[in-house]
Amino acid sequence: MKIKCGLIVSDFDGTLITTKQQVPGRVRSAIERYVESGGIFAVCTGRMLASILPQVRALGLKGLVAAYQGTVIADIESGKLIRCGGFKADESCEICRTLEERGEAINAYADNLMYTTLPADDKLLNIYEKITGVRAHHISGKMSDYIKNNSLFCQKIVSVVMPENKLPLYNYLSAALGDKYEVTYSASVLVEVSPKGDDKGEALKFLAEHYNIPIENTVAVGDNLNDLPMILAAGTGVAVENAVEEFKKHADDICPSCDDGGVADVIEKYGLE
Repeated sequence: MKIKCGLIVSDFDGTLITTKQQVPGRVRSAIERYVESGGIFAVCTGRMLASILPQVRALGLKGLVAAYQGTVIADIESGKLIRCGGFKADESCEICRTLEERGEAINAYADNLMYTTLPADDKLLNIYEKITGVRAHHISGKMSDYIKNNSLFCQKIVSVVMPENKLPLYNYLSAALGDKYEVTYSASVLVEVSPKGDDKGEALKFLAEHYNIPIENTVAVGDNLNDLPMILAAGTGVAVENAVEEFKKHADDICPSCDDGGVADVIEKYGLE
């Protein structure tokens, strides 16, 4: 079997896996056929590296994986970091103070650990921990003070909010910080801030260059606003049917939903002859 494009990059949550946190069998089969035919299949996710590595290893993937919206890129088999971006401590503190002024709870991700100001029994946090397989380190007081006092090198700053508060907080942070940092959202409860230029689009470009694949010979698929730089950078950008409308209108194509194994359709349509 021959391949049409050399590199397919997929988001993970809401795209590659179902709402029940499973990879459909037809998606697994399509990935295997594509890789066996010589294609490169990669995952680019907002998840921590500690969370995504077990998942891509279970899929049998080799090569590179991009985590933290592309801020970190690592070798799947060894876990060795190929690229590791992040905030300076004063930048992380500025972001946290902006959130603290609104009374928002904060998750800070530093060196593969997740720190949070949320209480241990917070329902949204507990769901998040269960999905990602990562337990939070709880801190008291202000996150900005903790980062400063411990000189943390953070890859991402996140607020976990109720769905109805997501867009208001996103708009507030975009206005306050959007000129200096990447402000985006993923899922229905996460508003995220990452280093400027360390987005999924730059990660896709890095992967294409690493594998010596022309950018026009790449395909990216996602479901949320944090995937937008990736589908815009790719030769072909695809949205799953369950994607948010703001994202879907920028896609070159729409595939079936994550629950219907849409990534398999993308592979069959754009990856395999």
